[in-house]
Amino acid sequence: MTTEERIAKVQEMIGAPSCCAELKAAGQAYIDAVGTEKEAEAQEALVAELKEDVTSIDSLIAFAGSETGRQVFGEEGAGAMLIAAKNAKAAGEDTCLCDACQAGKVLLKEFS
Repeated sequence: MTTEERIAKVQEMIGAPSCCAELKAAGQAYIDAVGTEKEAEAQEALVAELKEDVTSIDSLIAFAGSETGRQVFGEEGAGAMLIAAKNAKAAGEDTCLCDACQAGKVLLKEFS
C-alpha cells in the first residue's frame, strides 16, 4: 500500500460515523505527521488505538443482541445487525462490520 493509499484508508476510517473520537484523533494526527519526523511516533499511536478500538465480530454479535444494542440500533436495526453479523461470522469474518472497523482492520494489517 502506498502512502497515499494509507492516508486514504485513514481518511475513510475517520470519516465513518462509527469511528470513535479517540481513533479519529489518532488518525488525524497520523495524517498530519506523514512525511515528517513525527510520522513513526504517530503511526505507533494510531496502531495502539486501532488495537483498542477495532471490534471483533463476536463483540458486535454480543452488542447487537444486548439491550444497549437495541437502544443504539433500535429493535429492528439490532435484529438486522445481529443477523448480518452472524452471517458474516459464518462466512469467516472476524471483525465488526462497520466502516470504521473494516478500514481499521486493513490498516492494522498494513502496519503490522
